[in-house]
Amino acid sequence: MTILETRDLKKYYGAGDTQVKALDGVDLSIQQGEFVAIVGTSGSGKSTLLHMLGGLDRPTSGTVTVDGRDIFGLKDEALTIFRRRKIGFVFQSYNLVPVLSVWENIVLPIQLDGGKVDEAYVQEVIATLGLEKKLANLPNQLSGGQQQRVAIARALATKPAILLADEPTGNLDSRTSQDVLGLMKVTGQKFAQTMVMITHNEEIAQMADRIVRIEDGRIVTR
Repeated sequence: MTILETRDLKKYYGAGDTQVKALDGVDLSIQQGEFVAIVGTSGSGKSTLLHMLGGLDRPTSGTVTVDGRDIFGLKDEALTIFRRRKIGFVFQSYNLVPVLSVWENIVLPIQLDGGKVDEAYVQEVIATLGLEKKLANLPNQLSGGQQQRVAIARALATKPAILLADEPTGNLDSRTSQDVLGLMKVTGQKFAQTMVMITHNEEIAQMADRIVRIEDGRIVTR
């Protein structure tokens, strides 16, 4: 089943001779449960593509369909709600709230949405990521790898249709990167989670089920 699809997706900045085509007609289809790495050099358009897939920025033209919904057919408030419920994000900077404990950080998106925490599921995610003994800790009491695992748990806690990761190991050393990516893959398989990861690191990309390459705003390998 196709869970994420783009059709002729374009994002242009400026006009005339100075126009930049960050995305120039991207067609992409991702199946439920797939772990896809999108690889490209700096300026290739990979981060712009991730922002479009997550509804963080609107395209110049084209469509993005997530879980059967054309997300840019939604008004801003409806898109915000859809994004909160259906799309999980893991960024290079962990974006944890420093005054909240690990547990509070993980369940925060559910509480902001007024939802009920599925404690059994969240505890299973926490156990899979090896965070059971860190739930009362504050983020500054954790290593970088542990903080990124908390960010992954937070993204998974809402049971999103897709999880988008933007250079999730960019601030980690190579060994910790492998550990974190390995855990992402395990949790993805265990919870049938669709994951799309942006990276410039070829070694990290090899851990995905499929590698999509983007150059100059166009997909060259899918």
